[in-house]
Amino acid sequence: MTNIDLSKLSLEELKSLKRDVDKAIQNYETRKRNEALAAAEAAAKAAGYSLSDLMADPRSGKKKAANPPKYQHPENPDLTWSGRGRQPRWLKEAVEAGQAQDDFLINKG
Repeated sequence: MTNIDLSKLSLEELKSLKRDVDKAIQNYETRKRNEALAAAEAAAKAAGYSLSDLMADPRSGKKKAANPPKYQHPENPDLTWSGRGRQPRWLKEAVEAGQAQDDFLINKG
């Protein structure tokens, strides 16, 4: 390692040195990252995979099927509820007003 007497450098020389050190650090980090990536790719290949295969989420592409609607608002067919989760306000208010929840079933059979 080179010893540099920083107290003898001008402001411009110090700034130039700082830029050079920052660039050297960035290059070092990039080189180390690329080395790690190459090692990971080699390990994946040795196991019979590509690195992208291992990094992919196995659940991606498989969307969970939405529960079909079980209840429907009588006046607005766009308002539906699957029967899971929190009861929608329109159904809760109707039940509190004395209507049976089963009155809102889509397939009553």
